[in-house]
Amino acid sequence: MDRQEAYNLLCEYTKSESLIKHALAVEQAMRSYAQKFGEDENKWAMVGLLHDFDYEQYPTMQDHPYKGAEILRQKGYPEDIVKAILSHASYTNVERDTLMAKTLFAVDELSGFILACAYVMPDKKIASLSVKSVKKKLKDKAFARSVSRKGINDSIIELDIDLDEHIDFLIKSLSKIADKLGV
Repeated sequence: MDRQEAYNLLCEYTKSESLIKHALAVEQAMRSYAQKFGEDENKWAMVGLLHDFDYEQYPTMQDHPYKGAEILRQKGYPEDIVKAILSHASYTNVERDTLMAKTLFAVDELSGFILACAYVMPDKKIASLSVKSVKKKLKDKAFARSVSRKGINDSIIELDIDLDEHIDFLIKSLSKIADKLGV
């Protein structure tokens, strides 16, 4: 499986521009962390790109990410990719027992949150964000209320990383593709 095939699969199931941008952001975050950890960049990026590909068509907890996992298996994706994607949703009770799975969990919600923060900046640029401004928005429960603050906190504990460093790392990572993300 290559990146173009994965992207085509994403676009086959996802039409929403915001969901595609989210997938691109998580892809970039996973690629950056793979580089940092000395892991397989392409595999990690593919996990990020495909983690929510089924969400638009199957948005319920009964279906997402289970339907996506079925589709990926039918298409011959490796089981470690499928399992990491299944584990990113805590309600699946699929254990996050690999660094790749833990990292996906850690970047998913926070990448989306950082994009939301960038969209409300006066210049709408991710480069204008600071760790402090993102943390301030995290404390505001009314801002991006669908983002699970508990999930973000749990994920940094699981990955054993510092929140400030994680936010900074993601801002820098996502800034590399700011033009694709519209921020």
